[in-house]
Amino acid sequence: MKRQTIHHTGLCVGRRLRYVLPLLLFVLLLSSSCSVSYKFNGASIDYTKTKTIQIADFPIRASYVWGPMGPIFNNELKDIFANHTKLIQVKRNGDLKIEGEITQYTQRNKGISSEGYSSQVELAMTVNVRFTNNVKHSEDFEKQFTATAVYESTQSLNSVQEELVNQMVKEITEQIFNATVANW
Repeated sequence: MKRQTIHHTGLCVGRRLRYVLPLLLFVLLLSSSCSVSYKFNGASIDYTKTKTIQIADFPIRASYVWGPMGPIFNNELKDIFANHTKLIQVKRNGDLKIEGEITQYTQRNKGISSEGYSSQVELAMTVNVRFTNNVKHSEDFEKQFTATAVYESTQSLNSVQEELVNQMVKEITEQIFNATVANW
């Protein structure tokens, strides 16, 4: 008789664990995913004090220039703030102010083949950013953000330039967003 009772008790505990364990795992995953999305969506902004952002167009000051790069960068920078914050974009007197310039756009040999020729080329883009927080000036900064992309030397720059510039712009604008309002 005792044997059946012990077996029966073990079966009940097993059933409970089967329901409790997935529930605990679900709650853990839910809470950790909320944390990441919470910060990326601009949650570190106090919207009661900070309501507007002024984003200036960044001119290209690099010695090598690809014409569409400026508009691509400026549009992406404004879009990331429009899509991930509740800040209203204004032309002047913003609570937050972002300005700067594209200072570098270069390419260099990245890899060398066994024959001694270039096998890969690295494209690099650097942007200088001045950030002013008119609500909390202790967060003001000026710094540079850089992104790189590599392509095979058998490809022409013209054939890959648009795709690579878009990749680098996306990476740099995310870096700027994180440094200015996400506090990562």
